[in-house]
Amino acid sequence: MDFTINENQKMIADMVRQFGKQNITPFVREWDDNQTFPVDVFKKLGELGLMGVLVPTEYGGSGFSYSEYVIAIEELAILDPSIGLSMAAHNSLCTGHILQFGNQDQKKKWLPKLATAEWIGAWGLTEHNTGSDAGGMATTAVKDGDFWVLNGAKNFITHAISGDIAVVIARTGEKGDSHGMTAFVIERGSSGFSSGKKEDKLGMRASETAELIFDNCKVPDKNVLGNVGDGFIQSMKVLDGGRISIAALALGIAKGAFKAALDYSNQRVQFDRPISHFQAIAFKLADMATQIEASELLIYNAVDKKNRGEKMTLDGAMSKYYTSEIAVKVATDAVQILGGYGYTKDFPVERYYRDSKLCTIGEGTSEIQKLVIAKQIIG
Repeated sequence: MDFTINENQKMIADMVRQFGKQNITPFVREWDDNQTFPVDVFKKLGELGLMGVLVPTEYGGSGFSYSEYVIAIEELAILDPSIGLSMAAHNSLCTGHILQFGNQDQKKKWLPKLATAEWIGAWGLTEHNTGSDAGGMATTAVKDGDFWVLNGAKNFITHAISGDIAVVIARTGEKGDSHGMTAFVIERGSSGFSSGKKEDKLGMRASETAELIFDNCKVPDKNVLGNVGDGFIQSMKVLDGGRISIAALALGIAKGAFKAALDYSNQRVQFDRPISHFQAIAFKLADMATQIEASELLIYNAVDKKNRGEKMTLDGAMSKYYTSEIAVKVATDAVQILGGYGYTKDFPVERYYRDSKLCTIGEGTSEIQKLVIAKQIIG
């Protein structure tokens, strides 16, 4: 495995940093305070090719690998984790599902709009009473001629209000049957398709989260992705890759919090010397740096297997589980190092602290990751 940063990765990292100086950093506090979802920023990211990183050039995307993709997420997360989260959800989930399981006509129809961010994508699996137990979903789809009629709701959905298109998993068979769910593509404006209230969240406040509602929503049969009954299996494969993106998001949060803590500890003087020179602080910084390095290695091990087309269920779950937990720990330690200042919005570590927690919950909780890991190692 060669983890050397290539020229494309360097180019993307520099591009994101430069873009962020003008388009993200000046507005982070305002977006967080007002829970603003900056659609225009994602349109601009689309112009840069970052909303279709993995989409082949023939469909209007950048045609890059996961190596470039995780760098983009990490750099965006350092600037504002909310922006990194929304970019990752758009790329990995909605766009990624169509890319992996759509037929040629479906790819030609939807991928160019998604890859350029002409359309923002959403992905619906989670429901009110079925979080980790996705197989017990209540949203149903019943065949009616050349259409399917969907009834139910999905919650905690990224871009549920502003999204132009959603990939939605609905039950077409018996509840609990892993082959009884099907994936549908639903365009905004479809009859019976609406959004619920916007969630008022602890963190990731500039990333829109709301409910998708289906009230006798009619979806053409040609909008089914893959075979009827394969939706749940498809979703698990989509989440395999999605876990890497959340790990990259968590890595960016950890790196951002660590840099803020390191800079502060070198500048803050107590008892005539920088507080970084005190063992209590120095040891915290040493732990943070080591944990970040270990997280990065786990992520790039999973990325290497993903790029080579090898099975990476175990590696993806390990990277997501470990890095998410480390992001929370590093952000917590960063707040502690800054003391009272770390508890104020004048410094970025309190936002990293709030944002980090989502990484241990979204796209499979840490507990679910441990179940996946255990299943893979036990057999």
